[in-house]
Amino acid sequence: MKAKSLSQKVLSRAVCATLGTMMFATAFAATTTSSSSVQTSWGTINEPSLPVASAVCKAVPATQKPVNGLLDASVDADPTTSAPDTTAIQSAIDHCPVGEAVKLVVGSHGESGLLTGPITLKSGVTLWIDKGVTVFASRNPADYDSGLGLCGIANTNSKDSCYPLISGNHLVNSGIVGEGVIDGRGGSVLTTGDNAGSKTWWDVAYQTKLSSKVTQHNPRLLDVNGGSNFTLYGVTFQNSPNFHLVFDGLDGITAWGIKILTPSLAYTQPGYACAEGTTPDTVNGTYATCFTPETVKNTDGFDPGESSHVLMAYSYISTGDDHVAVKAGSGSGSQHLMFAHNHLYYGHGLSIGSETNTGVSDMTVEDLVVDGHDSSESVGIRIKSDATRGGLVSGVTYQGVCVRNVRQPLVFDAFYSAAKTKTKYPSFRNITVTGFHDMGSAAYGGGEAIFAAYAKYPLQIALNNVQFDGAQPKASMKGHDGSPSVLPANTTFTFGPGTVSFAQELEQQHGGGVTFVDSVTQSPAPVDCSNAFVKYSSVSANSPI
Repeated sequence: MKAKSLSQKVLSRAVCATLGTMMFATAFAATTTSSSSVQTSWGTINEPSLPVASAVCKAVPATQKPVNGLLDASVDADPTTSAPDTTAIQSAIDHCPVGEAVKLVVGSHGESGLLTGPITLKSGVTLWIDKGVTVFASRNPADYDSGLGLCGIANTNSKDSCYPLISGNHLVNSGIVGEGVIDGRGGSVLTTGDNAGSKTWWDVAYQTKLSSKVTQHNPRLLDVNGGSNFTLYGVTFQNSPNFHLVFDGLDGITAWGIKILTPSLAYTQPGYACAEGTTPDTVNGTYATCFTPETVKNTDGFDPGESSHVLMAYSYISTGDDHVAVKAGSGSGSQHLMFAHNHLYYGHGLSIGSETNTGVSDMTVEDLVVDGHDSSESVGIRIKSDATRGGLVSGVTYQGVCVRNVRQPLVFDAFYSAAKTKTKYPSFRNITVTGFHDMGSAAYGGGEAIFAAYAKYPLQIALNNVQFDGAQPKASMKGHDGSPSVLPANTTFTFGPGTVSFAQELEQQHGGGVTFVDSVTQSPAPVDCSNAFVKYSSVSANSPI
């Protein structure tokens, strides 16, 4: 008997493409359920399902009673009792037969929380976090320390020093599913080490903002290295001290209906309206009491590094760094990726890079909604690299994108940071943006559109039905980090057949090495975004927005 899908409904929009002349017409219609499948370049991917009851090898009951998304400080004030549920969860996973699941459930007296240190997933075993259950991470840095004694501080040592909360190596047919929550407690005060009783994980991370010479030593929420067919379904990942979801060297990742949210309402105020003097950038010597996405540094959402056959669908991300970061720094690169029907909020964009050494190819972004809330660090879609870690990025298509309140809606930047030793040049080719509608920003108008490449490796980009309401993006601007002095530079633009609303500005003012192929023959209406935007709080009660 097939298990039922998640009961929670998500919003989606139907996208229809009119081929032939390469004209892309997009129709959006709000619905109450997601489609049961997504078509990718490597085949049809069906929506995952929860395990059947008979496949549960062991149910592990919750032991804690959180209040308003927090555990009382007295629960783990004693560092020797900082992770009381680790053994029960790990033992259940270790002894679970392949093909079955460990289910974390509400306790017999209404307990809904489990408090754990690092746990390791097992190949062939699924971790099922039931509805109403939250897995809370230990706030004791010693529980994560890899032996260097650095976890929980920021200093000049750049070595990895913290184990992740959840990890796995060479996993096959594993995953994390359910309607529960994994909470990294990034805004909770640490209990051991140099910052015990004074700083949170996010305070430690913010030290890297105040000084470029230090490295934060904070744990990731999930880190999986090697394997195939890993599934994330329905789970909320929030308040990570560092990156949320990191994969490296996997063939086959499906993330469907997940939510990534940092900081959650437990560590801030509605609308992120923190009072003056309560956030990390205004606090000296003591911990902050309120956090915003701009003050939770290096909290990437979904990073499918060096992986292939990757699908993220019907998911929601709001965080303090890249929403998505597709990397290719070693191995065989990243290829065959699909991002479909996703909603992004605070964050630095759906990004490729900055490491592109070994190449990224065959990537499609379809039916994307970005609401940046006028954050000073908000980004829409982005490809970024530099001459120390560049490689070939090709065959990337964005189609059906709705954007509002974003400072940098379009970024294609081979000068993401200054490169002193230029040995690995970025090359961005065969990039297509089709059906892109920016509805403007109260703070930034049309925002910025960055097109910057090296003369030997010009950016090749096609824009079709790319339209901005009202103010147009600033595309002609001063160079940065060693780029040509005037941007756009070293770019081959192909316009059409649909309108590109800021094409005239690009053609009239630009830097060197820019060429245009103007094939605009049609004037379609902009992509209909009237039903595209939804409040994060409508899909997550933990959201401040």
